[in-house]
Amino acid sequence: DRSRFAVTLVGIIFAVVLIAMQLGLFLGFSDATTVIIRHTHADFWIVARGAQNFEITMPLKERELYLASSVPGVGKAERLLVQFVPWKKPGGGDESIILVGFDLNSGLAGPWNLVEGSPEDLRRPDAVIVDRIYMEKLGIDKVGVELEIKGQRARVVGLTQGIRSFTTSPWVFASFRTAQGFSRLPDDEFNYVIGTFAPGADPTAVQEALAQALPRCDVYLSADFAARTRDYWMFTTGAGASVLVSALLGLLVGSVIVAQVLYATTVDHLTEFGTLSAMGAPRDFIYKVILGQAAISATLGHVPGIALALLLAKASELSAAVVLVPWELAVGLYGVTLAMCMLASLVSIRKAMGIDPAMVFQR
Repeated sequence: DRSRFAVTLVGIIFAVVLIAMQLGLFLGFSDATTVIIRHTHADFWIVARGAQNFEITMPLKERELYLASSVPGVGKAERLLVQFVPWKKPGGGDESIILVGFDLNSGLAGPWNLVEGSPEDLRRPDAVIVDRIYMEKLGIDKVGVELEIKGQRARVVGLTQGIRSFTTSPWVFASFRTAQGFSRLPDDEFNYVIGTFAPGADPTAVQEALAQALPRCDVYLSADFAARTRDYWMFTTGAGASVLVSALLGLLVGSVIVAQVLYATTVDHLTEFGTLSAMGAPRDFIYKVILGQAAISATLGHVPGIALALLLAKASELSAAVVLVPWELAVGLYGVTLAMCMLASLVSIRKAMGIDPAMVFQR
């Protein structure tokens, strides 16, 4: 029954796309929560005691920087500034941004995926780099545009591609001194001390030594601080919880669609299964027919479904909310699709096996 088979495949394709997009959106948001931490070439982060995420923390003092630099096993330590500040659009209107000030000379932090300009352009005292995705949001249309940050003149000298923020405030990069001037923090205040370990140093031992030398701070390895930030945004705030619930609902709805379609397909052919029983077909043979049908449907439905999901994920790279569909998700989703199809078929088998072969001859 080609028409029924086509309907079955459409249902499976829709379910695969729905699940892939919802899970991909969850992965995209999760990725955005730690994007700056993961692209900072630091081994450890020193933060104010009790800080739960990267974006919001209390300031540190120069004393913490000097103490960290003096700990044996620390190769390099430097300051990093992260502040929410107002951005005044050239054409009027205000926008909130997250200003990131870093040391231009060390190479530990800074923008990446530059499509215009270079980090060296940030040596100008008023220079900033923004992401192309947020150009319209920030009211700019090209490099070289002048604007105001917290009442001070600034100039866009470069553009990146794909550095998204989990919050509604875009990332804006500047040299440490420029960012400190824009944020109007005291000269001895900043948000983080980041650094690297000396060659051959034991990361755990150095981390413990840093914690003892800085009792008023928390010391994290980069991976641990990224995990803490991700968990905060994804599991302790309403924003992350809503994305997670949407992903779970997508999986549930997709499963129900596949189960309904395959169950209906089996029920529509109860007469044929009754004929097989009347002809003496063993139960194992009917099992193989129904489960084989499920496996074929899962495979033929998954391939175009995941291909469509990958195309939609590719298109999302130009938007502020990216959908990530890595190959692990694509492969894992085939297993989910196969399991859904098999489960739906197992439910329908009970009805098929309960058929009285005499029903074939009732007409």
